[in-house]
Amino acid sequence: MPDGSPDRQTVDATARARIRDAAIRRFGTEGFAVGLRAIALDAGVSPALVLHHFGSKDGLRRECDEHVLGVIREHKAAAVGPSGATSAFLALAAIDELAPLVGYALHSVGAGGETARSFFDHFVADAEEYVAAGVAAGTIKPSRDEKARAAYLTLFGFGAMLLDMSLHPPKDPTDLSSAIRGYLDRSALASVELFTQGLYTDHRMLDAYLLYVGDPPRGAAASDDPTP
Repeated sequence: MPDGSPDRQTVDATARARIRDAAIRRFGTEGFAVGLRAIALDAGVSPALVLHHFGSKDGLRRECDEHVLGVIREHKAAAVGPSGATSAFLALAAIDELAPLVGYALHSVGAGGETARSFFDHFVADAEEYVAAGVAAGTIKPSRDEKARAAYLTLFGFGAMLLDMSLHPPKDPTDLSSAIRGYLDRSALASVELFTQGLYTDHRMLDAYLLYVGDPPRGAAASDDPTP
């Protein structure tokens, strides 16, 4: 515009993002029963403007889903790339920024039902992609069944954090950053060590399982394994 003020499209985009971010924070701390009026108040807009941009609470949640999945996908992909260690520590430094998204994701899968299952399936599909990128980059070992491994890693990640937060609930439910830091203090070393060094000292457990299942999948990992 000639006077240098932002045009209507820019203002609308900014308001839309502000509403989305306010919703992610509210949903991430209180769950999905929270009303649009509270979200509108946090975003500094009217409930009518929320409906104008998203049509309904379901529409707002779909956009929140998309944003949360996208941001977490970017951080996960960076963590398994060639500069993975550096990216992982940068993510730790950005806990305050990421905490609302993590809280939102935990509430999404913890709510159960078809919506939770769909959200989880999206996480698994994303995990397949960034783990495959890690395999291609040489930072992750290949698997006999990449899809099953991606599903397990996703289940492991959500399950561990949900249980930990249930056992160690934060004094302030809205302080997600402290809750996540507490979880990392209790589990980060063990997790990184386990995934880096492994647990068993030989292949006997794997060999026994492969004989038990009879016809195991034979992905790229099988070529590097002494099991006949």
